[in-house]
Amino acid sequence: MTGLYHERRGTGHRLLFLNGSGATLETSALLIDAFVAHFDVLAFDQRGIGRSLGDTAPAPYTMADLATDAVGLLDEAGWDTANVFGVSFGGMLAQELAVTHPERIERLALFCTSSGGAGRPSYPLHELASLDPDERAARGLLLLDQRFTPDWLADHKLDRAIADQYAARQQEVRSAVRRDGELAQLEARRQHDVWDRLGAITSPTFVGAGRFDGVAPVANSEAIASRIAGAELRVYEGGHLFFVQDSRALPDVFAFLGA
Repeated sequence: MTGLYHERRGTGHRLLFLNGSGATLETSALLIDAFVAHFDVLAFDQRGIGRSLGDTAPAPYTMADLATDAVGLLDEAGWDTANVFGVSFGGMLAQELAVTHPERIERLALFCTSSGGAGRPSYPLHELASLDPDERAARGLLLLDQRFTPDWLADHKLDRAIADQYAARQQEVRSAVRRDGELAQLEARRQHDVWDRLGAITSPTFVGAGRFDGVAPVANSEAIASRIAGAELRVYEGGHLFFVQDSRALPDVFAFLGA
């Protein structure tokens, strides 16, 4: 698919950055900037998301379609190969890219994600839409981090800030086209399954998980690492956003990717 909004910034090793569900270059700016400080980063808004939304929601698509999008952007950048970092939904896309185009990836880093299939899917986020707003908000917080009860948040300032930001994003007014774009992404996510193909990944691989993640539990990352030869698995103190909560996570992945 052509015409996807993308940016390239930074210097150093080439890095393709793949974002999470509903996330855009704008909402993930702080995380992307952390990578830009160390790498030549290519990042994009996926189909129907952010500045790749356009005037209408995208037609139904699969992870394989998104992998084709990613390869097209690598080609446009003139990159035969690159390091790849995928977070959450972006980790699913990174796996699809790695099993279909292993020759394009130098080193692969996967954060808080799942393989699907027998390796277990991530939590079915599309089911949250059927809940009433209060229940959806409460469930969402515990998916972010299983410790996120009112008592926990009252005593942990950083986690309280994460919870407040999550609540603010849920309350944003979304146009019908934007909602449809996000639903299309969730449907592609629901169908994700690379479990039987993970053995095709040939690049050195880093798998990061949050100990209290309710979206992509540690067992899902353990399953991924078990299927990729030589994969390195690290578990951090945090939930789905462990890379914000645990100060070791980003330096670890930067070092793995050659910063």
